Amino acid sequence: MSLSIKDYFINIFKSLRVRIFIIVFITGIVSCLVVHSVIMDSYENRAVSVRTSEVQTQMNILANHLITYNYLADTSSEVINAELDMLANLYDGRVMIINDDLSIIKDTYEISTGKTIISEEVVACLKQGTSGAISKYDSQNGYIEMTTPIIQSSTEEEAEKEIVKGVMLVSVATDTINTTLSILNRRAVTIELIVVILIFIFAIVASYYMVKPFDRITAAINDVKAGYTDKPVTGPNYLETEHVINAFNQLLKQMKVLDDSRQEFVSNVSHELKTPITSMKVLADSLLAQEDVPSEVYRDFMSDIVDEIDREDKIINDLLALVKMDKKATDLNISVVDVEQMTEIILKRLRPIARKRNIEIILESKRKITAEIDEVKMSLAIMNLVENAIKYNKENGWIKVVLDADHQFFTIDIMDSGIGIPEDSIAHIYERFYRVDKSRSREIGGTGLGLSITRSAILMHRGSIKVDSVLGEGTTFTVKVPLIYVTNN
Repeated sequence: MSLSIKDYFINIFKSLRVRIFIIVFITGIVSCLVVHSVIMDSYENRAVSVRTSEVQTQMNILANHLITYNYLADTSSEVINAELDMLANLYDGRVMIINDDLSIIKDTYEISTGKTIISEEVVACLKQGTSGAISKYDSQNGYIEMTTPIIQSSTEEEAEKEIVKGVMLVSVATDTINTTLSILNRRAVTIELIVVILIFIFAIVASYYMVKPFDRITAAINDVKAGYTDKPVTGPNYLETEHVINAFNQLLKQMKVLDDSRQEFVSNVSHELKTPITSMKVLADSLLAQEDVPSEVYRDFMSDIVDEIDREDKIINDLLALVKMDKKATDLNISVVDVEQMTEIILKRLRPIARKRNIEIILESKRKITAEIDEVKMSLAIMNLVENAIKYNKENGWIKVVLDADHQFFTIDIMDSGIGIPEDSIAHIYERFYRVDKSRSREIGGTGLGLSITRSAILMHRGSIKVDSVLGEGTTFTVKVPLIYVTNN
């Protein structure tokens, strides 16, 4: 099915390589623009500052000359007029001399001479003197406006008094600065275009080499997925790729363990189901091969066949129970249960079996316990544990079941005086069909599924099961289950 243009570009943008290219390219462009703006602003500010300093120096000199030649009273001095015109022409500006009555006595433009000026800057300079002088840059109109007070030298009696006789107002054009800025801007744009091309090339190369390790990992994973290899994935030694590789290799290892467990489970199920059928076939063939079989022999053979059928039925029932436990969606039939009463009923059912081997079963309840559990599944779990304690116990042995609880959990300790579990087997006892002593398990009728069923039932209640065993002395299973069942929702 063909993709729309919108979907096509969305898929392209999802590519890590494209995203890296866009990030690098945009970062380069933004950096160029920022550098361009900073350099141009810095030059403009510096140029204006230098121009202002130059003109201010000239203005201070002229202000002194104005006092010396008494220009505020008589504007006919050719020397002063020449200096004012020279200042205006040198900086392509305008110079105005304003007396203390705010009257313009000299304007190099010959426009406002004799007029009165009302300006905040001029008034401030007249009132405050040197501290009131200003320098203002108007970038939009392209000029710098400055004021300088014309100060009359004080007499000895008035040593501490400053007399402002007038103000010099100068407007200086910044055409040369703007021209230089324009030239610099054109050169900067040319350089930026070259840099943008280089950034474009660098972004392509960087995006290719930064994503290349992931391409190799993807290819290796695809080989594993296709079944060409089952070896751990290796790749470039980068921190990011190491995380991905380690996570995948751990997943691959778990999958291998799961696959091996599945194959072993299928093999064990096949073997366990085949053994009773083989025995029944041998018994049936033996009967068919004999003529005039005595009724006693016939009954013995049929009794053995019935035992094998019962054994087959037990294996199938345990398998079905285990499958139900494995279903994550299985709903528990939760109700408030008296745990002590439930345990007593279980032990009552198992005591006749224990008496055959003269095994004593003791129940010790430290307090009254009620919990929200699935009574059927929890009964099955406890029954399997006690039944195992009977099967793998010694003659004339004992089993002690201890119930206790706190404000959050209840615990069941099932202790026995049995044969114990070897230390190297404890980690495997919950595996399906695993038996510590296969010959003894077959002799007493175990299927190797009981503990797996028990653990699944307890985990469904969000509980835990632990085992502590000493070979030749006995085993203790500790089951811990929440008093209140909490769903995932």
